[in-house]
Amino acid sequence: MLKSFDIYNQNNILKIILALNLLLVGTGSLLYTNRLILKLEAREEQYVQLYVKAVEYLYSSSRPDADSGDITFVTSEILQANKTIPVIYVDQNNQILAKLNIDGLYKGIPPAEEKALLRKKMAEMSESHPPIPVVMNDGKQGHVYYSNSNVLRQIAYLPYALLAILTALGVLAYLSFSSSRRAEQNRVWVGLAKETAHQLGTPMSSLMAWVEYMRSDPDQYDGSITDEIEKDVQRLETITARFSSIGSVPTLKEENLNEVVRQFTDYLARRISTKVKMSLASQLPPDKMVKINKLLFEWVIENICKNAVDAMKGVGELRLNIVPLPQQGVAIDITDTGKGISKANMQKVFSPGFSTKKRGWGLGLTLAKRIVEEYHNGRLFVKSSEVGKGTTFRIILNAN
Repeated sequence: MLKSFDIYNQNNILKIILALNLLLVGTGSLLYTNRLILKLEAREEQYVQLYVKAVEYLYSSSRPDADSGDITFVTSEILQANKTIPVIYVDQNNQILAKLNIDGLYKGIPPAEEKALLRKKMAEMSESHPPIPVVMNDGKQGHVYYSNSNVLRQIAYLPYALLAILTALGVLAYLSFSSSRRAEQNRVWVGLAKETAHQLGTPMSSLMAWVEYMRSDPDQYDGSITDEIEKDVQRLETITARFSSIGSVPTLKEENLNEVVRQFTDYLARRISTKVKMSLASQLPPDKMVKINKLLFEWVIENICKNAVDAMKGVGELRLNIVPLPQQGVAIDITDTGKGISKANMQKVFSPGFSTKKRGWGLGLTLAKRIVEEYHNGRLFVKSSEVGKGTTFRIILNAN
């Protein structure tokens, strides 16, 4: 017995290795950069602390024994040494006395508006860093507000930017790999389908010759049996034509949908289990024409119906209902009384290789969906399903 296996969704070691490498690189970059950020933050805080000490020394230099040389050093070397860290100094009355490395943000605006913006900036600074107190020799206390420098902020954003780039590259690599793999699989299936159609040609010609031979001797061969054999041979010709059309753009023609579905269901009803009650209902006008490829569309109906019969294990009801939709669209509902589809499998039923049966390739519904959606610009989906009660598939054909 041929066992079913998933030829599309096998675990791919290369994908796992690629994903792990990207994850490791991204995580390592993030951790290493965060470590550098913490070190730079500590250094910038030391600079601010030095700035605070300088301010304290400067305001305490009014004592008689102060050395003017030391004061000059404080003002020229320490206070002006900070070229990157934004700083705002306020006195004991919370009045702004000095600001550093933020002048460019407030050029050309009125003083009142500048003051309001600086107050807002101080509030933002206090959220990221608590203000550092400045203690004067007279017991009064001001505060220095500060925030990270532009360089530090840029470094902080770097790992996230790098992680985003790596993620984008990973996604692109995955899509490229999957696309090339699908293209290769499609080429294999197209080649296999066309070769199968070619191989079927010789035995079918022989069978047709045997049918003609049986018709030439009606006394020996029952005409009804010959007719049924001829129908099966014609069915093989239809299957061969289907396989030959795979990989090619099909020709769509105006067909009477009621007749197409009725003829095919009549044929199929005699070839499935006699314990399956098959019925067809239609609310379409008798002469309703729809643009389809008859050979491929019958294949869709066949695949869904055969899956339904398998789901019912050869016993139950199979109902087809054709209904009109707004804007000249048409829907075909195919309902069975089988085992239903679980929620876990609902998203997998159209996946290539997915099958709950012990035999088969799991390609029937995949092909059906492709024929409806890619070739007929329609839709095929599970309209409803309940475990233990049955499933309804819906095919939608648009007017265009």
